Amino acid sequence: MTITLQGKRGLIMGVANERSIAWGIAKAMADAGAELAFSYQGEAFGKRLEPLAQSVGSSMMVDVDVTDEASMDAAFAMIKDTWGTLDFVVHAIAFSDKNELAGRIIDTSRENFKNSLTISCYSFIDVAKRASALMPNGGTLLTLTYQGSNRVTPFYNVMGVAKAALESATRYLANDLGPQGIRVNAISPGPMKTLAGAAIGGARKTYKHTEQNTPLRANATLEAVGGTAVYLASDAGACTTGEIIRVDGGFHVLGMPQPDHLV
Repeated sequence: MTITLQGKRGLIMGVANERSIAWGIAKAMADAGAELAFSYQGEAFGKRLEPLAQSVGSSMMVDVDVTDEASMDAAFAMIKDTWGTLDFVVHAIAFSDKNELAGRIIDTSRENFKNSLTISCYSFIDVAKRASALMPNGGTLLTLTYQGSNRVTPFYNVMGVAKAALESATRYLANDLGPQGIRVNAISPGPMKTLAGAAIGGARKTYKHTEQNTPLRANATLEAVGGTAVYLASDAGACTTGEIIRVDGGFHVLGMPQPDHLV
Protein backbone atom coordinates (compact mmCIF):
# COMPACT_ATOMS: atom_id res chain seq x y z
CA MET A 1 0.00 0.00 0.00
CA THR A 2 1.33 3.42 -0.95
CA ILE A 3 1.35 5.77 2.01
CA THR A 4 0.06 9.11 0.81
CA LEU A 5 -2.01 12.00 2.13
CA GLN A 6 -2.91 13.25 -1.31
CA GLY A 7 -6.33 14.88 -1.25
CA LYS A 8 -6.41 15.16 2.56
CA ARG A 9 -6.70 18.38 4.53
CA GLY A 10 -5.56 18.86 8.10
CA LEU A 11 -4.99 21.32 10.92
CA ILE A 12 -1.61 21.47 12.68
CA MET A 13 -1.74 22.98 16.17
CA GLY A 14 1.39 23.89 18.12
CA VAL A 15 4.23 24.78 15.75
CA ALA A 16 6.61 27.05 17.68
CA ASN A 17 9.56 27.08 15.24
CA GLU A 18 11.38 24.91 12.69
CA ARG A 19 12.64 22.58 15.45
CA SER A 20 9.14 21.84 16.78
CA ILE A 21 7.90 18.27 16.63
CA ALA A 22 4.70 19.71 15.17
CA TRP A 23 6.73 21.22 12.35
CA GLY A 24 8.46 17.90 11.64
CA ILE A 25 5.01 16.35 11.35
CA ALA A 26 3.68 19.21 9.20
CA LYS A 27 6.63 18.98 6.81
CA ALA A 28 6.23 15.22 6.41
CA MET A 29 2.50 15.54 5.85
CA ALA A 30 2.96 18.27 3.26
CA ASP A 31 5.58 16.15 1.49
CA ALA A 32 3.04 13.31 1.45
CA GLY A 33 0.57 15.55 -0.38
CA ALA A 34 -1.61 16.97 2.40
CA GLU A 35 -3.06 20.47 2.35
CA LEU A 36 -2.43 22.15 5.70
CA ALA A 37 -3.84 24.84 7.97
CA PHE A 38 -2.01 26.03 11.07
CA SER A 39 -3.01 27.46 14.42
CA TYR A 40 -0.80 29.57 16.67
CA GLN A 41 -1.22 31.64 19.82
CA GLY A 42 -0.21 35.27 19.82
CA GLU A 43 1.51 37.59 17.39
CA ALA A 44 5.06 36.46 18.19
CA PHE A 45 4.36 32.82 17.34
CA GLY A 46 2.40 33.93 14.29
CA LYS A 47 5.43 35.77 12.90
CA ARG A 48 7.60 32.68 13.38
CA LEU A 49 5.01 30.42 11.81
CA GLU A 50 4.19 32.44 8.71
CA PRO A 51 7.33 31.67 6.66
CA LEU A 52 7.14 28.01 7.65
CA ALA A 53 3.51 27.77 6.58
CA GLN A 54 4.32 29.50 3.30
CA SER A 55 7.15 27.02 2.67
CA VAL A 56 4.63 24.18 2.49
CA GLY A 57 2.16 26.18 0.41
CA SER A 58 -0.19 27.15 3.21
CA SER A 59 -1.71 30.57 3.72
CA MET A 60 -4.33 29.38 6.20
CA MET A 61 -3.32 30.46 9.71
CA VAL A 62 -5.55 31.18 12.68
CA ASP A 63 -4.77 32.61 16.10
CA VAL A 64 -6.20 30.25 18.75
CA ASP A 65 -6.25 30.31 22.53
CA VAL A 66 -7.35 26.81 23.59
CA THR A 67 -8.48 28.13 26.98
CA ASP A 68 -10.97 30.51 25.36
CA GLU A 69 -14.27 29.15 24.03
CA ALA A 70 -14.86 32.08 21.67
CA SER A 71 -11.38 31.73 20.18
CA MET A 72 -11.91 28.00 19.57
CA ASP A 73 -15.36 28.62 18.09
CA ALA A 74 -13.94 31.20 15.68
CA ALA A 75 -11.06 28.97 14.59
CA PHE A 76 -13.17 25.97 13.71
CA ALA A 77 -15.84 28.16 12.13
CA MET A 78 -13.15 29.57 9.83
CA ILE A 79 -12.01 26.08 8.87
CA LYS A 80 -15.60 25.02 8.20
CA ASP A 81 -16.25 28.11 6.08
CA THR A 82 -13.02 27.65 4.11
CA TRP A 83 -12.80 23.88 3.68
CA GLY A 84 -16.11 22.48 4.87
CA THR A 85 -14.50 19.32 6.21
CA LEU A 86 -11.30 18.09 7.86
CA ASP A 87 -9.38 14.84 7.45
CA PHE A 88 -6.95 15.13 10.37
CA VAL A 89 -5.79 17.28 13.25
CA VAL A 90 -2.38 17.25 14.94
CA HIS A 91 -2.58 18.51 18.53
CA ALA A 92 0.89 19.47 19.80
CA ILE A 93 -0.10 21.73 22.66
CA ALA A 94 1.11 21.52 26.26
CA PHE A 95 2.06 23.98 28.96
CA SER A 96 3.15 24.20 32.59
CA ASP A 97 4.93 26.84 34.63
CA LYS A 98 8.55 25.73 34.20
CA ASN A 99 9.35 26.95 37.71
CA GLU A 100 7.10 24.18 39.01
CA LEU A 101 8.73 21.45 36.96
CA ALA A 102 11.76 21.56 39.25
CA GLY A 103 11.65 20.29 42.81
CA ARG A 104 8.90 17.94 44.00
CA ILE A 105 5.45 17.35 42.56
CA ILE A 106 4.06 17.55 46.08
CA ASP A 107 4.73 21.29 45.90
CA THR A 108 2.70 21.82 42.73
CA SER A 109 0.27 24.69 43.15
CA ARG A 110 -3.45 24.21 42.59
CA GLU A 111 -3.47 26.93 39.95
CA ASN A 112 -0.62 25.46 37.91
CA PHE A 113 -2.12 21.97 38.18
CA LYS A 114 -5.43 23.19 36.76
CA ASN A 115 -3.73 25.23 34.07
CA SER A 116 -1.42 22.38 33.04
CA LEU A 117 -4.25 19.84 32.81
CA THR A 118 -6.54 22.25 30.98
CA ILE A 119 -4.03 23.19 28.30
CA SER A 120 -2.19 19.86 27.99
CA CYS A 121 -5.14 17.46 28.21
CA TYR A 122 -8.59 19.03 28.11
CA SER A 123 -7.69 21.03 25.02
CA PHE A 124 -7.34 17.77 23.07
CA ILE A 125 -10.82 16.68 24.15
CA ASP A 126 -12.20 20.09 23.15
CA VAL A 127 -10.40 19.99 19.81
CA ALA A 128 -11.67 16.46 19.20
CA LYS A 129 -15.27 17.51 19.81
CA ARG A 130 -15.03 20.39 17.36
CA ALA A 131 -12.92 18.63 14.73
CA SER A 132 -15.01 15.45 14.70
CA ALA A 133 -18.03 17.53 13.66
CA LEU A 134 -16.08 18.36 10.48
CA MET A 135 -15.22 14.71 9.73
CA PRO A 136 -18.39 13.23 8.20
CA ASN A 137 -16.36 10.61 6.34
CA GLY A 138 -14.03 9.71 9.20
CA GLY A 139 -10.61 11.08 9.98
CA THR A 140 -7.62 11.09 12.29
CA LEU A 141 -6.81 12.91 15.51
CA LEU A 142 -3.20 12.86 16.72
CA THR A 143 -1.61 14.21 19.88
CA LEU A 144 1.88 14.13 21.39
CA THR A 145 2.88 12.57 24.69
CA TYR A 146 6.04 11.50 26.53
CA GLN A 147 7.18 8.57 28.67
CA GLY A 148 7.04 10.77 31.78
CA SER A 149 3.36 9.82 31.72
CA ASN A 150 4.05 6.38 33.14
CA ARG A 151 7.62 6.53 34.44
CA VAL A 152 8.92 9.04 36.95
CA THR A 153 11.10 11.49 35.02
CA PRO A 154 13.20 14.20 36.69
CA PHE A 155 12.01 17.77 36.11
CA TYR A 156 8.74 16.59 34.53
CA ASN A 157 6.44 16.45 37.57
CA VAL A 158 2.94 17.77 36.82
CA MET A 159 3.51 17.39 33.07
CA GLY A 160 3.82 13.65 33.67
CA VAL A 161 0.39 13.70 35.31
CA ALA A 162 -0.99 15.78 32.44
CA LYS A 163 0.43 13.41 29.83
CA ALA A 164 -0.99 10.40 31.68
CA ALA A 165 -4.40 12.09 31.52
CA LEU A 166 -3.85 12.86 27.84
CA GLU A 167 -3.05 9.22 27.05
CA SER A 168 -6.17 8.08 28.89
CA ALA A 169 -8.22 10.68 27.02
CA THR A 170 -6.80 9.32 23.76
CA ARG A 171 -8.18 5.86 24.54
CA TYR A 172 -11.59 7.15 25.59
CA LEU A 173 -11.85 9.40 22.54
CA ALA A 174 -10.89 6.48 20.30
CA ASN A 175 -13.80 4.52 21.72
CA ASP A 176 -16.23 7.45 21.45
CA LEU A 177 -15.32 8.36 17.88
CA GLY A 178 -14.61 4.92 16.41
CA PRO A 179 -18.20 4.42 15.21
CA GLN A 180 -17.76 7.60 13.14
CA GLY A 181 -14.65 6.19 11.49
CA ILE A 182 -12.40 8.60 13.39
CA ARG A 183 -9.10 7.23 14.68
CA VAL A 184 -7.43 8.76 17.73
CA ASN A 185 -3.77 8.09 18.55
CA ALA A 186 -0.84 9.59 20.41
CA ILE A 187 2.82 9.63 19.40
CA SER A 188 5.40 9.40 22.18
CA PRO A 189 8.84 10.53 20.98
CA GLY A 190 11.95 10.25 23.08
CA PRO A 191 13.73 13.41 24.25
CA MET A 192 14.20 15.90 21.41
CA LYS A 193 15.91 19.28 21.12
CA THR A 194 12.82 21.44 20.87
CA LEU A 195 11.80 24.74 22.44
CA ALA A 196 9.57 22.89 24.89
CA GLY A 197 12.23 20.28 25.67
CA ALA A 198 14.84 22.94 26.39
CA ALA A 199 12.61 24.32 29.16
CA ILE A 200 12.94 21.07 31.12
CA GLY A 201 15.82 20.92 33.59
CA GLY A 202 18.69 18.56 32.80
CA ALA A 203 17.73 18.44 29.12
CA ARG A 204 21.28 18.12 27.78
CA LYS A 205 22.11 15.24 30.12
CA THR A 206 18.86 13.55 29.17
CA TYR A 207 19.60 13.76 25.42
CA LYS A 208 23.06 12.29 25.99
CA HIS A 209 21.82 9.53 28.26
CA THR A 210 19.08 8.35 25.92
CA GLU A 211 21.30 8.55 22.85
CA GLN A 212 23.91 6.38 24.54
CA ASN A 213 21.47 3.80 25.85
CA THR A 214 18.57 3.28 23.44
CA PRO A 215 18.71 -0.04 21.54
CA LEU A 216 19.24 2.02 18.35
CA ARG A 217 21.79 4.28 20.10
CA ALA A 218 19.97 7.29 18.72
CA ASN A 219 17.37 9.82 19.77
CA ALA A 220 14.21 10.39 17.78
CA THR A 221 14.34 12.71 14.78
CA LEU A 222 11.73 15.08 13.37
CA GLU A 223 11.69 12.96 10.21
CA ALA A 224 10.96 9.75 12.14
CA VAL A 225 8.15 11.33 14.13
CA GLY A 226 6.78 12.94 10.97
CA GLY A 227 6.80 9.64 9.12
CA THR A 228 4.89 7.98 11.94
CA ALA A 229 2.26 10.71 11.83
CA VAL A 230 1.90 10.33 8.07
CA TYR A 231 1.29 6.60 8.49
CA LEU A 232 -1.32 7.14 11.20
CA ALA A 233 -3.19 9.77 9.17
CA SER A 234 -3.03 7.78 5.95
CA ASP A 235 -5.24 4.93 4.76
CA ALA A 236 -2.43 2.58 5.81
CA GLY A 237 -3.34 3.35 9.42
CA ALA A 238 -7.01 2.52 8.89
CA CYS A 239 -7.22 -0.02 11.74
CA THR A 240 -4.94 1.68 14.28
CA THR A 241 -6.69 3.64 17.02
CA GLY A 242 -6.36 4.20 20.76
CA GLU A 243 -2.62 3.60 20.57
CA ILE A 244 0.40 5.30 22.10
CA ILE A 245 3.02 4.89 19.37
CA ARG A 246 6.57 5.21 20.74
CA VAL A 247 9.23 6.75 18.53
CA ASP A 248 12.13 6.72 20.98
CA GLY A 249 14.78 4.40 19.55
CA GLY A 250 13.42 1.66 21.79
CA PHE A 251 14.34 3.38 25.06
CA HIS A 252 11.02 2.40 26.64
CA VAL A 253 11.93 -1.32 26.60
CA LEU A 254 15.02 -0.90 28.83
CA GLY A 255 15.15 -1.85 32.49
CA MET A 256 18.52 -0.19 33.07
CA PRO A 257 21.29 1.54 31.07
CA GLN A 258 23.55 -0.36 28.68
CA PRO A 259 26.52 -2.09 30.41
CA ASP A 260 29.00 0.53 29.16
CA HIS A 261 27.06 3.28 30.91
CA LEU A 262 26.26 1.70 34.25
CA VAL A 263 27.71 3.79 37.05
